[in-house]
Amino acid sequence: MRSMANDLQKNWYSILGAAPSDDLQELKQKYQRLVLMFHPDKQKPGLSEEEADLHLKRFIDVDQAWKVLSNEESRKKFDLQLRAHELKQRWPVDACVTVEDMNWDSENECYSYSCRCGGEFHLEKEEAEDEDSVVCCDTCSLSIEVRRST
Repeated sequence: MRSMANDLQKNWYSILGAAPSDDLQELKQKYQRLVLMFHPDKQKPGLSEEEADLHLKRFIDVDQAWKVLSNEESRKKFDLQLRAHELKQRWPVDACVTVEDMNWDSENECYSYSCRCGGEFHLEKEEAEDEDSVVCCDTCSLSIEVRRST
């Protein structure tokens, strides 16, 4: 799913009026309420073309949010990206490195970088290809920003 990088521009939880802690049943209820509210076939007569377009866009967003959040694997992926995005915005990074500065671990199929504590920073291959990432050490609380190759 290449669009995951762009998903951070849309917070699927916010679109559903949900929280990451909501269980699947809560998400489903919120989805069903919103999909009925914005479904093109459920619109009131006399709605302006502009309002109808806004409702259609909202309906599409609600449907996409449900598709991402109702699937366990895509939800986990989105949660991780959302968390990394939040960390990048709120958490200072100890260092900035490029993917070239990291070592390729062919056994685990990921990039690694040594932390000063003796631990490791690990970056999945897909994450390295997408966009800049904040990665936490597997031993201590330090984090680094990994920038894509230029």
